[in-house]
Amino acid sequence: MRKIISFMHISLDGFVAGPNGEMNWINVDEEIFDHVGERISKTDTALYGRVTYQMMEAYWPNAGDKPNASQHDIHHSKWYNKAHKIVLSKTLNDAGLTNTTIISDDLSNEINKIKQGAGSEILIFGSPTATHSLIQQNLIDGYWLFVNPIILGQGIPLFIDIKDKINLKLLATRQFTSGVTELNYTL
Repeated sequence: MRKIISFMHISLDGFVAGPNGEMNWINVDEEIFDHVGERISKTDTALYGRVTYQMMEAYWPNAGDKPNASQHDIHHSKWYNKAHKIVLSKTLNDAGLTNTTIISDDLSNEINKIKQGAGSEILIFGSPTATHSLIQQNLIDGYWLFVNPIILGQGIPLFIDIKDKINLKLLATRQFTSGVTELNYTL
């Protein structure tokens, strides 16, 4: 069975974005890009909420074609264009979308069908609202977190309205030169 892994940058106090959705506090560099790129290259499916998907669609399809594209942009753009995208949205439809599935209702059944299918793990990129919905229905199998050395004090939390405790098993940690710490958990 395929697993759904939430890939998220978080602050030390558990926020994934500032109060207005700002993410300018996230620390990424070539060391992190290379590390993340290695794992992503083994993944064939990305899951997004509508807002994150639209942000990704506005940038990644052509990012690698720009004259001054970084190696990261070239590689991630190629991966993005090949990966199957699953989008949780009540307002989008998949008419005219390439390699994209929109899920607008019956979230649990639709996600479980996808998990039963062929393919690698499914990475949720950012998308806090989608992640919250999946957490509520116990559909996330692991967390791949990048803890940034900052305390925001307020913002959008990763974990909200948790009804039952979720026991996790730590698979790996890694400290990056920038001070970011990777925590990789499974249920």
